[in-house]
Amino acid sequence: MTRISLVRHGQTDWNRDGLLQGRTDVPLNDTGREQARETGRALRTRRFDGIYASPLSRAFETAAIIAGELGMPEPVAVPGLEERSYGRAEGMTGPEIREAFGENRADIPEWENDAALLGRVLGALAALSAQHAGERILVVVHGGVIGAIAKHLTGGERPAKGEFVGNGSVHDLEVTGGELTLVRFNVALDELAAADELDVDVELG
Repeated sequence: MTRISLVRHGQTDWNRDGLLQGRTDVPLNDTGREQARETGRALRTRRFDGIYASPLSRAFETAAIIAGELGMPEPVAVPGLEERSYGRAEGMTGPEIREAFGENRADIPEWENDAALLGRVLGALAALSAQHAGERILVVVHGGVIGAIAKHLTGGERPAKGEFVGNGSVHDLEVTGGELTLVRFNVALDELAAADELDVDVELG
């Protein structure tokens, strides 16, 4: 079994202002860097055998900050883990998108659909899990990626209505026999140690 802790990158100015980012390479702001440090400190309860990230700078810098907090080497950027491409909608707010393109996302030019997104992201995670069989890794990605994975693995139950993938949030996956499962969604930072104790109880039971 391979354990994967997915982390969403810290805040950017576009996050703060409600602008859709996608593949636009927007850097972390100071709040985002502090969120990364906070997440890194909370993750000291865990031992990781590798740390990886989307090549987009907001994810890679988050991973680098977390690696520093954990005393680990610099993360490795993995192509395929990038955020969904939102095409012509990038840089726009929700109301601006609806005004320009209507309610149907399929009408937005160059919007990446779920099948394309999941194909590349799940492929990248499968390769990492095979490389780290029996180990635990940390992977820093994006809100759209985490939401799409959770929706896919839970038949649409997660994220639940109104449930948000926050900047710096942690989400636990497991890979067993090539099958990926969502173990915990939005693990509170102050509950990471308790979550790991639950894992030990399950394994010993």
